[in-house]
Amino acid sequence: MRWRTLLPGLAKRLLRPGRCWPVVALGSALISGPAIADCAAYQLRVSDAGGRTLVTLPMPPGAGWCLAWNHSVEGFAVHDCYRNRDGRMVLERSHLPDFAAGLGHIPGRGRQVSDGQGGYWIEDIDEPVPGDAYRLRVGGMRVDHRLVSRPRGASLASLLEDARDCGAGDHYPAVGKPPVVISLSERAANQAVTLGLYPTP
Repeated sequence: MRWRTLLPGLAKRLLRPGRCWPVVALGSALISGPAIADCAAYQLRVSDAGGRTLVTLPMPPGAGWCLAWNHSVEGFAVHDCYRNRDGRMVLERSHLPDFAAGLGHIPGRGRQVSDGQGGYWIEDIDEPVPGDAYRLRVGGMRVDHRLVSRPRGASLASLLEDARDCGAGDHYPAVGKPPVVISLSERAANQAVTLGLYPTP
């Protein structure tokens, strides 16, 4: 490449007396390369009963995700949506397409609003998860427990792309064509797992 032939001559000119600082600056620029984004200080991690990590996602403060699954009787998708609030895992809202068996709004726990399509959002739940982690019994593929993007805020795809920009991409799943959906049922059907928000090691 042409820059390889130009650098020796440039370095010789810069090494003349009184020219040492530009060389330091040039060397620093060549070694460090372009500035990169800061890496996420927190991760969402899913681990099995033996502590083996199944999934890790970058989750900086303010970012979030939803745990979705298919209702075992009606088959429609239910969403519980969480966010990293200053290092705390907080359940913010839930989406219920219908008040089928096991679903409903508990008075005093958030506000029920129409989703405009016959279902409901329970908004403003705002419950911190004790210990910033919880256990989940993952259903089979019919239920398909999965991690998906929140309807509001940065998508999982953009969070994974940001991790690659900061040089941490090798620690996370490959980014497929959006929307990114990470099936826990494919990894741990009918097993207990722990979902937790942790500082990035």
